[in-house]
Parts: sequence; C-alpha cells; structure tokens
Amino acid sequence: MTNKSVLTNYVGRITSALKNAGVQSVVISPGSRSTPLAYAFALTKSFDVYTQIDERSAGFFALGLAKASRKPVVLLCTSGTAASNYFPAITEAHYSRIPLIAITADRPHELREVGAPQAIDQIRLYGEHVKLSVDFPLAENNADIDDFIERNVQRTVSVALTEPMGPIHLNIPFREPLLIDMDMELPTLSFKKQFMATPSLDAATTRQIETILETSEQGLIIVGELASQLDKVSFWAFAKALNWPVLCDPLSNLRTEIPEDCIDLCIDQYDALLKSEEFGKSVLPKTVIRFGAQPVSKPLSIYLKKHRPSNYLVVDENPQFRDSLGVVTHHIQSPVEAVLQVRVEKERYAYTNRWIEANELLSSMLDEYTPTANDEGTYAQVLFEHLPDGDDLISGSSMPIRDVDTFFRKTKRDIQIFANRGTNGIDGVVSTALGIQADRKRPTWLLIGDLSFLHDVNGLIATRFHESDLTIVIMNNDGGGIFSFLPQATVPSHFEDLFGTPTGLTFEHIAAMYGAQYASITTVESFNEELARKKERPLRIIEVFTNRQENVDAHRQLWNKMVKRLENGD
Repeated sequence: MTNKSVLTNYVGRITSALKNAGVQSVVISPGSRSTPLAYAFALTKSFDVYTQIDERSAGFFALGLAKASRKPVVLLCTSGTAASNYFPAITEAHYSRIPLIAITADRPHELREVGAPQAIDQIRLYGEHVKLSVDFPLAENNADIDDFIERNVQRTVSVALTEPMGPIHLNIPFREPLLIDMDMELPTLSFKKQFMATPSLDAATTRQIETILETSEQGLIIVGELASQLDKVSFWAFAKALNWPVLCDPLSNLRTEIPEDCIDLCIDQYDALLKSEEFGKSVLPKTVIRFGAQPVSKPLSIYLKKHRPSNYLVVDENPQFRDSLGVVTHHIQSPVEAVLQVRVEKERYAYTNRWIEANELLSSMLDEYTPTANDEGTYAQVLFEHLPDGDDLISGSSMPIRDVDTFFRKTKRDIQIFANRGTNGIDGVVSTALGIQADRKRPTWLLIGDLSFLHDVNGLIATRFHESDLTIVIMNNDGGGIFSFLPQATVPSHFEDLFGTPTGLTFEHIAAMYGAQYASITTVESFNEELARKKERPLRIIEVFTNRQENVDAHRQLWNKMVKRLENGD
C-alpha cells in the first residue's frame, strides 16, 4: 500500500468508527496537521460539519451542540496552542457533564520536544478535566492498529456517554505528507455495536425511599439543572402524587410546559420568598428531595445550609454527588427517570398551601412592578413575557441568570432555557448559544451582559459559515454589573478599576460588521416596540443601555418590598 492509501484507510476507519458510535456533528477549526481527518469528515456525507476558525469559540459551539442534543460532538483542531484553546469549553463540559470528543492532531513522535514548530506536549493535555485520554498510534499498514482504532473509538465514546457524561480526548499524530485519497470510501468495520444497560432501582432501595417520603408531612422537591432531558410527564405525576411544593430552578425547564393540574405546585419565586427569614422559619421542611444540580439561588443555598433538613435526598448518577452545602443525608445514585417511578400518594397539607399562597403574592407584585421600573429586571421580564411559544432562551452568567431566576415566571409555553452553569463562567456564551440553535433549529434568544459578550465576540464568526436564527439582547451597563451587588461595592477605592471595569464600548459597529439587524434601546417603551418589530436578518442584536447603580437600587427595593409584603401584608 502507498502512504496515501495507508493514511486514507487510517482516517477512514476513525471516522467510520465515530459514525458507528453515534457521532453526528463535527466542529472543525482549520489547520495543517489535522488535514487528513478534516478531509475525511468532509467527505463522509453522514456528518453535520461546522466550521469555526477560532478554537476557543469552536469549543463552546460544540458544547452548545452537545448540550442541546445530549449526543457526542467531535471537535477537531491542529497541533500546538490550537488544542490549548479548547480547555475552557472542556472544563465547562466536565462540570456540566456534556459529551464532547476533543480530537487534537499532533506531530509524530520524533518531532515532539525537539524544537519542532507548532508542537507542544499534548499527551493528557486536559488532565483530570476529561474522563479518558488516548494517544493514538501513527498510521501504518497493520491490521492490529485497525482493530485498535475501531475498539478504542467505541470505548472512548461510550465513556463520554456513560453517566455522568463528560468530555474525552483523542490525540492523533500524523506524519507528512498529509493528503488522502479524495475518492475515499469508508472501510467495513469488524466491530459492530456496543449495548449500554439502563440502571434501575432495586426493590429494597425503592422501599427505603418510599418510607422516607411517606413519613414526611413537610417536604420540598427541588429541581436544578439536569444532565439529561427530563420526562416532564413522569416528573409532574411524581410531584402531584406527593403534593409537595416544587422549587423549580429556571434551568430545570419545569417552569415551562406545566400541566394545568400541577401549575400551582411550581414555586418560581422561592429566591425572593427565602429572603424573608420569617417566612423561611414558617415553612421549614423535614425532607427535601433534589434532582439535578444545586439551583442558582443563593438565598435557597443559605436557607438549606442553615436549617439542614432531617432528610436531604439527592438523585445524582455520579458517585461524586454534588453537595456543596454539606447537607445531603441520602444519595440515590440513579438516573432521574428511575426515581420518578416511585409513587407515594399524599394529601395536600397546609404546609404546601402556605408556599403556594406566598408564591402567588410575590408573583402578583411583579405584575405591579413592571410598568413603573426601568432597570434590567424590568427589561428581562418584558423579554420573557414576549418570548413566543416554541422559542429557546439562553442566559449568560452573573446578572442575566439571576434575572432569569427572579423574573422568568411559570408558563404553559414551550420554551427551553439553557446556560453554562458547570463553572458559571462568562466566556463562550455566544458560541454556546449558536451551537444550541444549530442543533435545535428553533428561534433562539440570548440574554447576555456587555462584558460576557466582549469575551466571545469571535463566536459570531460562526454566523458567516452556517445558518443561524439568533437574537442577542445585550444588557450594556458598561462593566461588571454583578460586582455592584457584592461587598466589594461598599469599598469605593479601586472598585471601578478592578471590578466595575467600564470599557465605554457599544456594539453597533460589531452588528454592522456581521450584517446583523441592530437596535439601541434606552427605555422600556422602545424595547417593547423593538420586540414587536419583525426579525429580518439571521442575526439580530438589541443593545439595552442601563445604569449599574440604578439597577442595584431597583432590585433591592423590589426585594425589600416583597419581604415587607410577605411579612406584614402591606
């Protein structure tokens, strides 16, 4: 065999094995050393191939694809620092349990650590942030290597998909010449399929869970962001049987598509409710069962940490269950769906009604609040109420996700909400949103701050290569708005230099560069008018100008009024 035919068989076997393992989407950043695999993916018609020239943004674009689809997504880059730029997205994928497959092309072994250009140590580059890392052999005419490729590709993809899901790394070296046969046909694989079992609860475990739930009159169901798409029908059947309040983090996606007979059980104002110490003491739960990650709400975390329920059950498929508060008493290592099959029928007690009545009271205050305020919370609420049935919402970290938590109220509409909360970073959010939209093919809205948008302006490059349908709402308060809520803001010295970090930048020129529809907003009235205007271009940027200090004051005034109304009824 010629060198070209050997290399063609090698990359063809890799792509065929990935296809056989269930990979459908591939994100490629241009580079020389990755040429053989880039050609192989492009020539294999069954892959959806996306291009992003910035590897850092490419990583988050792939993260968005995998977050939306819950399927493994391949990242491919050349050697050197290109691979280093995947690290932020891989870190987020690790902590948010997303099945990314990072493929880094590498120099051959004889060119490592000898001063060759564009060569770094790529072996186990991502350390403990990937579930598995494999350094592949070089291409050669060897049946044993063919067998190695088929089985190791399947093993690594299976590791990525095994709960808890997570990223894996394949480092693949290539010798020059790098061209392959452009009439390549995928080779026939000897490995056919891997069957993955579905875990379930045994009878003894089921009975113990039933006993805890049956003997608890005052209980809470808490649902944070989940690693898999939740079966809402099964969940609400479980909740309705228990008749306990359900504290729904916005990323649980249980604030949307709620059945009519369960909508009152959904508590969406718990963040504000638990700012009242008096209310919190009146509804102390004896038992809590939590699905998914700890919710965004800081008052909820403080409340649980302080009062420590007698029974705190966490359903988490990972043996390293998430318990940042140190209050978990029972860990159920199981898929959520298995636990939802446990049915405990209970009457609705006054305890649950207390939560429901208080939630309705504070929700009504938001109706009164919107017409009179002009802060970011108001803009957020106006946006959320405008979102059409069938659209998706992506939230940035810092202030946007907190405004989603406060102002996105329960609804029967079909709106899916996403955010990068594995590490709560503000980087890569634009690319993640574009990746989610590329997979789901639904009109998508991104709520983001000005600094977070600046972090990932390069993510917009993807709109030059692929179809998109994204509206970006930028809350431009000229700096880091979240810091104005933190103790640092009480020390004026150096606050603006170190934390506020105003840039004085606006984004109409960025919009023009990418051919985006653009609007500048300074009032709620003009925001309503803009939202009512037809979207005419694939990319739309709505820049809302706000004041950081006024925003802090408005939020605190609202929360204080809520607590006062809750405690005094006035």
